[in-house]
Amino acid sequence: MARTFEELVAEAETVSVDGWDFSWLDGRATEQRPSWGYQRTMGEHLARASAALDIQTGGGEVLAGVPKLPALMVATESWPPNVAKATELLHPRGAVVVADPDEPPLPFADAAFDLVTSRHPATVWWTEIARVLRPGGTYLAQHVGPASVFELVECFLGPQPEEIRRKRHPDDERREAEAAGLQVLDLRLESLRTEFFDIGAVIYFLRKVIWMVPGFTVDRYRDRLRELDEKIRAEGPFVAHSTRFLIEARKPA
Repeated sequence: MARTFEELVAEAETVSVDGWDFSWLDGRATEQRPSWGYQRTMGEHLARASAALDIQTGGGEVLAGVPKLPALMVATESWPPNVAKATELLHPRGAVVVADPDEPPLPFADAAFDLVTSRHPATVWWTEIARVLRPGGTYLAQHVGPASVFELVECFLGPQPEEIRRKRHPDDERREAEAAGLQVLDLRLESLRTEFFDIGAVIYFLRKVIWMVPGFTVDRYRDRLRELDEKIRAEGPFVAHSTRFLIEARKPA
């Protein structure tokens, strides 16, 4: 690794983290993909839908990559830079982007959609999802699972208690979905190998995925970052494991 710690830090600390495109990490980090292929599966469902809602769409990158959108396609997003980016990507596809604070209620009428989708939602309001679904409608999503990339999280925050490690467990999500009146049709969890090849990749990831290490800044964690940089140079990529689960639920007809 020819570049110095300070050079890698300076680059990663200033690069834009707007949107939900991780292409900056190409060649610097890798993450194994879930076997179900969420974008493809999402696209198959959208092709059969007449009215669909994508919740917390980020910069709209995943939805924009789907081959065919339904006649009525709406996406919500809370972060202003992402709202602008999603609008730029999705308006040419005929989709409407709605700025929404990601808190109940969703700004739509009851039974407005026959399909609701979401990829990696930060929060899931099951009663609202059930409310805006038509009878017989489907919720299809890929959620972040429990203790995802916690090797990296605990590298900065130390060992986490079990109640924190268990958050986002698919069994809990199933219970909450069923309590909202939905029938869970499919639920699959996978652990996926993730590698960071340099300290710049770590910094970029933690700046972008802000809930991993809340309040992360380079200045605050410079000593720990330097230790991790030395470890990567000596031992090779930092290895962690992300967790993802696919959930499909239906509102009874």
